[in-house]
Amino acid sequence: MTDAQERRRVTKPGRLLDRVAVLGALVAAVALTALVFDQLAPFGGVIGFAVLAWLVFLGLYGLLVSLTENALTVRDRLVSAVVHSLAVFALLALVTIVAYPMIRGIDALRHLNFFTQDMATAGPLDPLTQGGILHAVVGTLEQIAIALAVTVPLGLTCAVYLNEVRGAFSRLVRTIVDAMTALPSIVAGLFVYAALIVALGLEKSGLAAGCAISVMMLPIVIRAADVVLRLVPGNLREASLALGAGRLRTAWHVVLPTARSGLTTAILLGTARGIGETSPVLITAGFTAYLNADPLSGPQISLPLATFSLVTSPEEAMKARGFGAAAVLMLLVLVLFVIARIAGGRPAGELTRGALRRRARASAADRERFDSRMRGEQ
Repeated sequence: MTDAQERRRVTKPGRLLDRVAVLGALVAAVALTALVFDQLAPFGGVIGFAVLAWLVFLGLYGLLVSLTENALTVRDRLVSAVVHSLAVFALLALVTIVAYPMIRGIDALRHLNFFTQDMATAGPLDPLTQGGILHAVVGTLEQIAIALAVTVPLGLTCAVYLNEVRGAFSRLVRTIVDAMTALPSIVAGLFVYAALIVALGLEKSGLAAGCAISVMMLPIVIRAADVVLRLVPGNLREASLALGAGRLRTAWHVVLPTARSGLTTAILLGTARGIGETSPVLITAGFTAYLNADPLSGPQISLPLATFSLVTSPEEAMKARGFGAAAVLMLLVLVLFVIARIAGGRPAGELTRGALRRRARASAADRERFDSRMRGEQ
């Protein structure tokens, strides 16, 4: 390599000088922002402090990098700093969302009765050693189970139809699904209330709430499953059809197993949308402080609705129960996510060790059968 050739430009900040520049700019930005907030300007608030400190940090960091690097490298470092800063802010927001209900509800979560009792015998002035959210947990599990029983077969069937059938009707169905994606939750609750409770005469119950939640989940599952099924390679369908399989058998034995992991994600997205709904449950299932394990009759409450009603109470004990209910709701979502991931299995083509061993044994049995058949023919 001659001197006239351009040297490779290293833009990744990995040297000691780069780390010192980042740390120095960060410390200087915090100190300068604190000086501005305390002495120079009548500013206040954590968010304003963070935004101003971030802008000052970018300016100081770009100035420090410009002392040793050219303009192109300075722009690269600034863009990298912005991207990493946004990632840190997103992580902090996620940690705050998860940690805040845990911290506010720790007083209620430390009592066993919070998980084993309902609020039938506990009032606003009673201590945290009385009452719990068992009725809300049972209601949430039953309602989401009913919603999944309705949504999963309908959503996956509709997604398969949209991918396998072409025509004017499929375009109409896709348009309706897209429009339902933006459907307000209160409208879904009013629709089920008018269709099941007013028109058919059913009473408010967990079944009606599950149907209302399924209306919210259905378009999410259909759209997500539609996108996943589009990613299945077309040559798999062509190979199945070339071997004599019909379209239904191809969809059942080839398309759906190939996209099983993605379909699990689609169901999870729909579940995450439905499990946090409040207004449809209030309209279709009512409100109760008692445990009602029968989803077919009587009012029933869910964790989001219980959280809303408890947090809005002026009593600190009730607020602690509300934040504890929110923490339990997040834990419940995490458990459902893990169960769905285990049920969804690995992506197509990735086998576990047990599956590899079973495939090897099946191949050995097939080889032995073919050899014995060849020996018999000879």
